[in-house]
Amino acid sequence: MNSRLIRERGYQSMKPFDFRLGDGTGVTVARSDFIAMTSGQILVLETSSRVPRVNPLHVGAIEDWPREKAKTKANGQRSR
Repeated sequence: MNSRLIRERGYQSMKPFDFRLGDGTGVTVARSDFIAMTSGQILVLETSSRVPRVNPLHVGAIEDWPREKAKTKANGQRSR
């Protein structure tokens, strides 16, 4: 993903979101105050004092929180 697009999304709102990486893992950003970005990497401060470093090229998607759960019908099947 383009680092300019990530920067715009990262700083535009205070809602939590996830960076979804190419290998399927995610890095949660609790607030936009908890990220620092350069052209070559993203640093995310987590509540556990861990600071993951993410290469912007590995970000495949940005998912907003809260995620919507799939609704189930009365018969237990998921709606499409």
